[in-house]
Amino acid sequence: MYLIKSPLLLKWYYPSLLWHKARNEKVIYLTFDDGPIPNVTDFVLKTLKAFRSKATFFCIGDNIVKNPEVYARIINDGHAIGNHTFNHLKGWKTDDQTYVENTMACQQLTRTNLFRPPYGRIKKSQISKLKAVFNSQSPNISSTAANRELQIVMWDVLSGDFDINLSPEKCYQNVIKHTENGSIIVFHDSLKAFERLEYALPKVLAYFTEKGFKFSTL
Repeated sequence: MYLIKSPLLLKWYYPSLLWHKARNEKVIYLTFDDGPIPNVTDFVLKTLKAFRSKATFFCIGDNIVKNPEVYARIINDGHAIGNHTFNHLKGWKTDDQTYVENTMACQQLTRTNLFRPPYGRIKKSQISKLKAVFNSQSPNISSTAANRELQIVMWDVLSGDFDINLSPEKCYQNVIKHTENGSIIVFHDSLKAFERLEYALPKVLAYFTEKGFKFSTL
């Protein structure tokens, strides 16, 4: 069973990671993990454009290599890019050297200061080693990054779109129930999530746009 909002124990254990942004403005941060994927990512881009909204895409390196045209569309549409490792590794079950090398292989493609560990699982030792490597290579980070130091991004709202047992309506309700000013929301532009994503994303954008919220990049 997953938790829709960020688990308090993990927030306590990883206080240096980014769980949400400032709560004083009506800004929401949509994030999409696991792409780029043809058709699915294209749907997300089309939907975001319809609402004049921006988002952050945490991309898997292997998917960037397989789908360079889709990846280029994300960038051309003005969205932010994040690193999600090259092969979607689970940090708790991966040795540190392999994890860092795999992440840096993705970094050669993404050139970003934003990183999200797949499954939200990463060892403290991996955080320390990644920061050391990223920050030593800051000249290789895109000049569009506002802060060149590594920022590990978690979330405070998990849509649950990856759960095949979750109804599309429940996915939508998860998001509108838990989102507030500064929330970082996780969706997935993946084939597995598409049924719930396709239903929930337009409704989430419409709901919060009507309430005067802005959707921005991290």
